[in-house]
Amino acid sequence: MRVIIIADYAISEGGAPQVAIASAIGLAELGHKVTYIQGVGDAGDAALDAHSDIRRISLGGQDIWSKNLLAAAKDGIWNSDHKARLASILAGFDATDTVVHVHQWTKFFSPSVFSIILKSGLPLVISLHDYFLSCPTGLMYRFDKKEPCEARPLSLACLTAPCDPRTSLHKAIRVMRSVATDKALGNGSFTAIHVSEIGRRTIGHFLPAEARQFVLENPIECEDRGAREVGDTRKIVYCGRLTEEKGADLVASAARHLGIPSLFIGDGPLRERIREIDPDAEITGWLDKRAVRNRVARDALAVVAPSRWPETGPLVIAEAMSSGVPVIVSNRAGSAGRVQHGRNGFVVSPNVESIAQAITELRMPEKVREMGEAAYETFWAAPPTLQAHARKLAEIYSAALSPVL
Repeated sequence: MRVIIIADYAISEGGAPQVAIASAIGLAELGHKVTYIQGVGDAGDAALDAHSDIRRISLGGQDIWSKNLLAAAKDGIWNSDHKARLASILAGFDATDTVVHVHQWTKFFSPSVFSIILKSGLPLVISLHDYFLSCPTGLMYRFDKKEPCEARPLSLACLTAPCDPRTSLHKAIRVMRSVATDKALGNGSFTAIHVSEIGRRTIGHFLPAEARQFVLENPIECEDRGAREVGDTRKIVYCGRLTEEKGADLVASAARHLGIPSLFIGDGPLRERIREIDPDAEITGWLDKRAVRNRVARDALAVVAPSRWPETGPLVIAEAMSSGVPVIVSNRAGSAGRVQHGRNGFVVSPNVESIAQAITELRMPEKVREMGEAAYETFWAAPPTLQAHARKLAEIYSAALSPVL
């Protein structure tokens, strides 16, 4: 089988490209021929270039939001600049043995990528790492109310909601992009992959009835090093982009309230706000995967992911559990499905009081050890390995190809 993977980036700029890169490698390891097409820049992950069964193609573009708003509107709603080149690349593949899998498309490709793929006759598979396939902001979240959005995408309530994290002009551009997305996907002749059951429940009923839908958890690349030894694990740890919808400020407030140290691995617009809330917080910026796992295993009392939005992941919860670290996760997040409340972690409402209460229960070393061992056992009983993920992808691809065969 031949697989074409399309993503805005070929470097690990967040969860979606990380999964796209990993899946390309996993599929190639199974013997499939992979072509990886990126939109932004020329840089790519070294592992992609090192594999003989992976061909990486860069379109050398820019992130649309790095441009002025007029240019962002032009390229974000319907980017035509890459159309001829992408169509030419796809024309070289046979629809009887080739699938096109889109992982991320809102930073460069725009809805025009779906139109190009469907016109090529190649089966289209889309991973829903977010909700951009229906929701203009991609989050199903009201930034003005700090709560999940219950409006039907593109309904009057959706169109008039002041919900964009930036400005009303950004919202207008995103709305027009959503309209273009609906038009490009037409009657739903594509396959959607949700990365969690919460993701499917949040957006599945908004997709066309004809679209095939699957749930496939993202792969976790980690080695079994045994459950960590519980030592001076005093810090509550947040790992990811420092944003309001991910609840980074809630972790800072809980740490300040309890008077315990906090560690933030990542960066983002709330960096200074976190400093204001908790002046003693350690903010490392972005670290490589190995450094993240080492810091978490060494320092974490617990890893906290208090998402305010119905987050499809995040990966950090499973990664923490793989090392035997207790977790505290929002009941709105997809990764809550991994957690058995009170046994290997806590599932809480995304507010300071609930987070602080869970942390308080973990301040006894024996409790940290007990929950950490349970987290480790839960993860390794059925680890979402890259190999298992790639095999399931191949099954989904075969189902997508079946109308063609």
